[in-house]
Amino acid sequence: MLAFFQACWIILCQLAPWLLLGMILSGMLHVLLPRDFVRRKFHGIGGIVKAVLLGVPLPLCSCGVIPAGIGLKNQGASDGASVGFLISTPQTGIDSVLVSASFFGWPFAVFKVFAAAITGFIGGWLTDVTRPLDHEELTGDVKVHDHLTYSEVPGQSKWVAAWQHAVEILRSIWIWLLIGVFVSAAIEVLGLNQYLIQITDYGLFPAMVLVLLISAPLYVCATASVPIAAALVQSGLPPAVALVFLMAGPATNLTTMGAIRTRFGFRVLLVYLSTLVVGSFLFAAIFDWVLTSSVTNADSHVHDHTQWWSILSALFTLGLIATFVWSYLTKSIARRMVDRSLQSFDVKVDGMHCGNCVSRLETELSKAAGVEAVEVNLESGTAKIFGLADRNTIVDVIEKLGFHVPSGIHSH
Repeated sequence: MLAFFQACWIILCQLAPWLLLGMILSGMLHVLLPRDFVRRKFHGIGGIVKAVLLGVPLPLCSCGVIPAGIGLKNQGASDGASVGFLISTPQTGIDSVLVSASFFGWPFAVFKVFAAAITGFIGGWLTDVTRPLDHEELTGDVKVHDHLTYSEVPGQSKWVAAWQHAVEILRSIWIWLLIGVFVSAAIEVLGLNQYLIQITDYGLFPAMVLVLLISAPLYVCATASVPIAAALVQSGLPPAVALVFLMAGPATNLTTMGAIRTRFGFRVLLVYLSTLVVGSFLFAAIFDWVLTSSVTNADSHVHDHTQWWSILSALFTLGLIATFVWSYLTKSIARRMVDRSLQSFDVKVDGMHCGNCVSRLETELSKAAGVEAVEVNLESGTAKIFGLADRNTIVDVIEKLGFHVPSGIHSH
């Protein structure tokens, strides 16, 4: 057991500095981009290119990319641009690129970005060329859903907003990040080398198929999947097989496939999956042919974990994760202890886009006079207030935080 936790610590020390740097860069990108950048229309070949270029640096995993991609569609983007965004975004991200470079070297990281961009563009293009244009697209009269907007706290510093966004990135993936570290450590400690090496005895293609079948239904984000892939390579699998895992794993899972089927239809889902499967295999084969020798042995980095910045980064990351765990536990306990017989009312809230919005609303609303408990639901966009709080006071608190109450409050 001690060896397992030592392996977890070494992996976290290797990963944490690049993860934190990626979070900070993503937060800066978040506040420095023009406010209406994501709300522009994406159509045709140029629209697919813009959607892919927008998605590649964003640190969104498959869980977070679903509402973002569907949001693009709802805001007037074509199916092709939306699908291109959905394919390219979960495979990469600033944090994922930096972590990949730390484990495998920069040639591998850059090639992964290139593969994500190309598969995103091809998937988007195939989506558009295999579907008839509807009346809105033929006339150019594409309706934009204005209720899907981003909200910031009025008067809030951009740098505070950048840091909150950076922290939210880690908040959205911390569970899967720990799973990735644990799985990677388990592969190393349990000595699975002999079993994994046997897969390659049958050739590169069977190994890629097996990794694809394992990763496709699972949820794992681009950053959290890197240490697992590194453990696979250290155990004897070719880097090309790891590339399949890093491309197909983050972009496919049962939730993503179900959401695409529901919003875009079965034909688009087939294009989405076909592009990822064929693309990951093709780029893995190209990488194996051209760049396999460029991959840095991840094990050589592991012994650098004693440097002070690696230790501080790992401790800081663990500290942030500890706050997420504490917040999750306290809120879960509070929800279970709520007296459901109390008077309550719901408030429709526009402008929520992440867990940080939920946390801010729950924290500030719980301070209002007469509020016994608060439950904010990001998916439905509502805040449920328990107690005898004044309705106008609740609306004022919500709007002072930068959100909007479009249709008032509905009593129960």
